[in-house]
Amino acid sequence: MAVCARLCGVGQSRRCRRRPRHNQQDQGSDSDMDEEEEERIVGQTPVVNTAGPSRAHRNGFPHHPQALTELPPELLVEIFSLLPGTTLPKVALVCKTFREILKTETIWRRRCVEEFHMKDDLRKIEVGGVSCHDLYVKLLHPYRHMLGLWQPDIGPYGGLLNVVVDGLYIIGWMYLPPHDPCVEDPMRRRPLFRIHMWESKKATVECMYGHKGPHKGDIQTVKKDEFSTKCNQTDHHRMPGGRQEEFRTWLEEEWGRTLEEIFHEHMQELILMKFIYTSQYDNCLTYRRIYLPPLMPSDLIHPGLFKGTYGSHGLEIVMLSFHGMSARATKLTGDPNVPAGQLTLDVDLTQPLDLPDLEHQRNIEELSRLILGVHEQVQRQQTSGTPATVGGPLSDNAAAADVANKDVTSDDCLPGPSADPSSFESHPFVLPLGVMARNEVYPRTCRKCFYGTGLIAGHGFTSPERTPGLFVLFDQDRFGFIWLELKSFSLYSRLTDHLAHAHAPNLERFEAMLRNMQSWTS
Repeated sequence: MAVCARLCGVGQSRRCRRRPRHNQQDQGSDSDMDEEEEERIVGQTPVVNTAGPSRAHRNGFPHHPQALTELPPELLVEIFSLLPGTTLPKVALVCKTFREILKTETIWRRRCVEEFHMKDDLRKIEVGGVSCHDLYVKLLHPYRHMLGLWQPDIGPYGGLLNVVVDGLYIIGWMYLPPHDPCVEDPMRRRPLFRIHMWESKKATVECMYGHKGPHKGDIQTVKKDEFSTKCNQTDHHRMPGGRQEEFRTWLEEEWGRTLEEIFHEHMQELILMKFIYTSQYDNCLTYRRIYLPPLMPSDLIHPGLFKGTYGSHGLEIVMLSFHGMSARATKLTGDPNVPAGQLTLDVDLTQPLDLPDLEHQRNIEELSRLILGVHEQVQRQQTSGTPATVGGPLSDNAAAADVANKDVTSDDCLPGPSADPSSFESHPFVLPLGVMARNEVYPRTCRKCFYGTGLIAGHGFTSPERTPGLFVLFDQDRFGFIWLELKSFSLYSRLTDHLAHAHAPNLERFEAMLRNMQSWTS
């Protein structure tokens, strides 16, 4: 309280309405209030466009102000406009003068622009009779924890949802992979829900699913890292012919072809899509927050999201991240064998492999010999507890000791900082005969190859096993993996979509998120 009095020039002698606290345990500032209390107070503040003169000006005091309240109102407006919106409730509690100043629309307009990147859209909503104060307090601020990247809880299938401020709405966009096997095509996106203030001066939630247009929905819970949505009018999802007609109509809209034309070519993908289509949106859906991986100086390439081919399961989305001496790809979308959230690829960056010439690359036996040789060596080292070697077997113990004593960030261990992979020497690349590729169009040159393991399992994630394979870096935006046991090749292409509010605040939060993802599906 003493701090507040010195700042604004109020206190007992200036008729401060706030009673002094005599109990030492009760002393403290208004900043001790929790966020719910602050939002309630700001939400009750009426909106006007002007503020009265300060006490100093009313009493005719000239020149040198001794407190913030004696500053001109326009200067206080400018000062408060620079503060984050989450701190303004505390400012409003300091004194009546500050509370009056915070009725100024200019402050809230600036908060909407700087915190949520709203510009020309504000003019439209003001024409509709909604103030920037109401927009911030009743829509943007209460739902700000929903902004970002999320994974829906849809059994083993997972998914990718980005909640953003889109125009005058908060919209949840579901991102879907391209049609199999066009891995380099752009992602498809569909709106699942939206929140707005058009019909009334309170936030309205609408479900966007179905053929009858937006209809009433609900955000059941909002937490920092989890929220749920529910459609309150699921009859809007229905068509007169039942679910078969709904699914057939949806397929024709998505693929531009009839069910019969695409059935034989994409049967497995159709089964997956039908499951998602007919089950996920009729019930309450829960979403858990995920982050994009932070970029570290030692990363082989820029981490991020990639679309990849997975045999009969079609295209899936993985997250590529770097962890010291390894690169890892975690599934964001999954299948009945290996569900979303699992570590699909684990690449050992201390084990680069030099490919033979093209003639020997075509021989699957030659490739198997190279990969299995490193695989057996790595297993022996893990069993004995000795450090991993670089680039294949060492000739003697002295060489092994030399590698063990090297700095783990040396050029011999890591390919270098995440500069352009085009700085690496280019090598011819061809798939061995007998290796199945879902997409026959793949790069014919590569930059680096490393030993790695891929996760395979039976239906229902039974008997999961890590099997050896070859990680192939083509360029900054493409890589591949040869599954040795399956004799198949997966090609991955980077998602280029801008995903707002998606980056992890730090590496620790990102790694904790990865651990939680695996626990969701274990």
